[in-house]
Amino acid sequence: MSTYLVTGGAGYVGSVVTAHLLAAGHGVTVLDDLSTGHRASVPDGARFIEGRVQDAGRWLDSSYEAVLHFAAYSQVGQSVADPEPYWRNNVGGTADLLAAMRDAGVRTLVFSSTAAAYGEPAAVPITEDAPTAPTNPYGATKLAVDHMISGECAAHGLAAVSLRYFNVAGAHGHHGERHAPETHLIPIVLQVALGERESVAVYGDDYPTPDGTCVRDYIHVADLAEAHLLALSAARDGEHLICNLGNGSGFSVHEVIETARKVTGHPVPQTAAARRPGDPAVLVASAERAAETLGWRPRRTELAEIIKDAWEFARRAAAE
Repeated sequence: MSTYLVTGGAGYVGSVVTAHLLAAGHGVTVLDDLSTGHRASVPDGARFIEGRVQDAGRWLDSSYEAVLHFAAYSQVGQSVADPEPYWRNNVGGTADLLAAMRDAGVRTLVFSSTAAAYGEPAAVPITEDAPTAPTNPYGATKLAVDHMISGECAAHGLAAVSLRYFNVAGAHGHHGERHAPETHLIPIVLQVALGERESVAVYGDDYPTPDGTCVRDYIHVADLAEAHLLALSAARDGEHLICNLGNGSGFSVHEVIETARKVTGHPVPQTAAARRPGDPAVLVASAERAAETLGWRPRRTELAEIIKDAWEFARRAAAE
C-alpha cells in the first residue's frame, strides 16, 4: 500500500484522517509542531515527527505517494486580532511545503480548505462557483493557498484536491475536538453538560430562520475523513479540483442545544447575546460536486448521531 505524509496530523481532522488511512492499510507519517495539536491524538501505527510544515523538506522524499495538508491556524477570532501568524504559517508554510514536494518529486496533494473562503453567501446552498469573499484573515489565508495550489498545478503538473469543509463535528473513537480556546458550538454545549461551563451563549435570536437562530451545515468528522481517501484517487496531474463537503442541510443553534439536551440528559442552560458581526443567517453546502467527482456522500447525517459521538469523546476526555 502507499505511504502518505499528513501535516497537522495531531489535530482534530488530521488525526481522524490518519486513523482512516491506517485502517485502509497505508503507511502514514505525521508531521506536527504540536502548537495546537496533541501528541496523544496521533493514532498508533503512524510514524510521528515533531516539526514545522515549513521544514517538511527535511523529511519528504520520493517514497511518499502524496501529502495531506492540515497544518494551519484556524481560529477566526484570533486571526482578526493577530493576523500576521496566519499569513506566515498558513500561506508561507504551504509555499514551503509545495517547494519541498517539487524537490522530492511528490506530485499529489489533498488540502484542508474551508467554507470561510466564501464569506457571506449571496445564495444557499453554496456551490463551488459561488463568489469567494472571505470576511476574516483565516478565510483569506485559506483562499490564498487555494490560488497558490492552482498555480502550482498549472505550472508544475501537481495533482491537487482542495476540500472546503463546512462545520465539522462529532468524533471517531479516541479522536475528537480538543481546541483551546474552544469556539465551536457543539463542544461548547457539551462542556456545559459536563459542568465545565455555566451556560452556552446564543448570539442572536432574530435571524430570518424558522426559530430565529443561525443555521449551519454540520458534517461528521468520519464522513469528512472518508472524502480525503476518495480525493487521493480523484487527483489528476495538472488539475486542481475544489469540492465542498457538507450534509446539504442545516441545523439551527436552538436545534443543536435541544438535541444535546436529549443526548446528554443534561439541561444545558443558555443565555441570550447580541449578534456577532459578520455572522450569516444560513450557511449550507451543496456537495454535489463531491458526489459526482469523488463518489462521496455523507452517511452520518443525523444531528443526534453527530452529537452522541462527540459526547462520548467529551466524557472520555474529561475522565482522563
